[in-house]
Amino acid sequence: MAEGNRHPAAEAFDAIGADYETAFAGSAAHRESLDRLLERLAPHSRALDVGSGTGRPTAEALAAAGHDVLGVDVSPVMVELAARRVPGASFRCADIREVPLEESGFDAVCVYFSLLQMSRDEQRSLVHRLARAVRPGGHLVLATVPLDVEDVSAVFMGQEVRVTSFGPEALRALVSGVGLTVVHEEGTVFTPDLPGSVPEPHLFLECRR
Repeated sequence: MAEGNRHPAAEAFDAIGADYETAFAGSAAHRESLDRLLERLAPHSRALDVGSGTGRPTAEALAAAGHDVLGVDVSPVMVELAARRVPGASFRCADIREVPLEESGFDAVCVYFSLLQMSRDEQRSLVHRLARAVRPGGHLVLATVPLDVEDVSAVFMGQEVRVTSFGPEALRALVSGVGLTVVHEEGTVFTPDLPGSVPEPHLFLECRR
């Protein structure tokens, strides 16, 4: 992607950097979701971490368990942090919307809170592509803030962002519509470890193709 056409998420997360990991490190639901995924994966599985951030906890947990992990993030700062912190995984700085994805190329795809700065059409298209990238019998984990909002202005960790999401029913319909079956659903409320933060709803959908 040309520098002049950088996705707004790249600018926001370049500025946020390592503070993101600090703010969200206390999410027990995220780690429990990873634990359940690890229980389901065969040894030496191939996993894709979409919006991999600093590499922690997702890529780190998968790599530590012996899996072959590729993290993709649009933020150069995040990719640099992840490469240093999780040397057992590979990371690529790219817009996942533009990355070619091999049909059935992964045993697991993780999408933890990485869709929120895409339009609904972009989210639908990407989830469809990611579902096809999971091998039959493989797993896709999708976590988001389950609010029925579209292109609303927000301030996230000091950065002005535009946020779009789906409510819980619409999100379930989205994953089922691309051929995924929800095998576990977890809703929780989490308050980031950041001054002035307010509780926010989180929804984790653990799916099988």
